[in-house]
Order: sequence, then structure tokens, then C-alpha cells
Amino acid sequence: MDHIFRLKGVWNGGRNSSGTIESGLLKTEISIPEPMGGPGIGTNPDEMLLGAAATCYIITLAAMLERSSIGVDSLTLDSEGTVDVTNNIFTYKSIVHRPLLLLAEGQSEEIRAKAEKLALKAESSCMITRALAGNVEVSAEPVVNIAQKAL
Repeated sequence: MDHIFRLKGVWNGGRNSSGTIESGLLKTEISIPEPMGGPGIGTNPDEMLLGAAATCYIITLAAMLERSSIGVDSLTLDSEGTVDVTNNIFTYKSIVHRPLLLLAEGQSEEIRAKAEKLALKAESSCMITRALAGNVEVSAEPVVNIAQKAL
């Protein structure tokens, strides 16, 4: 079964103008970012790609942890996208996900190690990462800790 996603876009002029996009609950202004010579209004394709990859990764990881019955106190994510600019050609080079996972108190070292493996596997299990394969290097650098009893 196919899932169809639709997006409507409006652009208000030339290269350094701005526009809007709308898809489901997403509604935002768009333009080229200032560091790339644009007006920096709203978001841009680079942030959107990073957002898609990060969102897919964190949801995939949360689902994998839940299916494995691993208790989680908190899951946060810092993701970084790198765009190469050579001869005025912009190429999305890499995305690195750095999840910080705090497991529920009382989890064993074995469970912590399993959670770390899942955090690495989630990157290759994500639909967006698979779509980027061969074009953008995507990796994960997880940090997994176990909550300690409060003194």
C-alpha cells in the first residue's frame, strides 16, 4: 500500500525572494539561507532535509527501543548537516545524529549495550536515510547512560 504525501508551494519572485510551503500540519516560509547568499526568511531546503532525517531517526529509534521493552527516561537528539560548496556548487555532504539516551534506573549494562546497538541500527533502518543512501553520508554517534538513584 502506498502512502501519498502532498505539498503546496508558492514562490514570490526570483532567487532571492521567499515563499511558503504547506503539507499536512507543516506550514512555513522558505528561502535561501543567508550564508548561501539568500534572504534567510523562514526555513530552507538544507534545514528541511536535516529535519526530515533527524525526525525519521528519532522516531525509528524510539520505536525500536519500545519494541525491545527498554525503559527510557529521556531521549534527546543533536543532528548536524554539512553542505560542501565547491566552485559555487552546493552539495549536501553528510548528516551526523548524536542521540543522548538516558535509560530508566535499574537497567543492566547488557540492556545499555543493546540500546546503544539499536541507536546505531536506527540510522540505517530509517526510511529517509535509505532514500539518501549513495548521496549523503548519514551516521550516528550515540551516548547511552543509565539513570542513577538520587541521593
